[in-house]
Amino acid sequence: MSPPLIVKVWSDYACFTRPEFGAERVSYPVMTPSAARGVLEAIFWKPEFSWLIQEIHVLKPIRHFSIVRNEINSWQSPSSAKSPDYRYFADDDRSQRHTLGLREPAYIIKANMRLKAHANADEAKYRDQFRRRVKRGQCYHQPYLGTREFSAFFAEPSSEDQPILFSDELGLMLLDMEFTATSEASTMEYFTHDETGAKVTKGKAQPKFFRARLDNGVLRVPQL
Repeated sequence: MSPPLIVKVWSDYACFTRPEFGAERVSYPVMTPSAARGVLEAIFWKPEFSWLIQEIHVLKPIRHFSIVRNEINSWQSPSSAKSPDYRYFADDDRSQRHTLGLREPAYIIKANMRLKAHANADEAKYRDQFRRRVKRGQCYHQPYLGTREFSAFFAEPSSEDQPILFSDELGLMLLDMEFTATSEASTMEYFTHDETGAKVTKGKAQPKFFRARLDNGVLRVPQL
């Protein structure tokens, strides 16, 4: 396998929500693999490959912040808003929710590419494109750390960027969603797409977790 591609990412705030806390947003102390994949896809994505996160290095001491915000309970969609009978008043649908997030996080993400069957170029081409985009600060959309309100920045790491000397058990962490084809309806239903964007397969998604551990500032991610 090729040596991993590396990028440094940081932000003023982050929140990688633990799934066991329901409505309250309590962050993992470390970026999750799914959040790291989202950062990489914001920088460079093509349907010809998928990202495989290998390691996440924590560069700054883990610090928290706490806020309480007013949020609405109901999901709003453009289609419902177009209905002539649509009536909605946010003041009647608000509730206070607590967020325990991370302050001034910084990470190094190490990842590799997995080419798909329909890829029409060598992996080296895509790797070079990613490196150029990181060097120039180019992205398809602004990366974020956990939630869109916590915008992130990225750059090439320097020799001074070293993981912190801290180890801890992080509990169960989302690794990926495993998709399986099915003919039955499901609440977690999904469709895959071909190169033209057409829906081709119906199936369902099953979350896969792993027991995460931070070892001297490094989170190592198992490979599926």
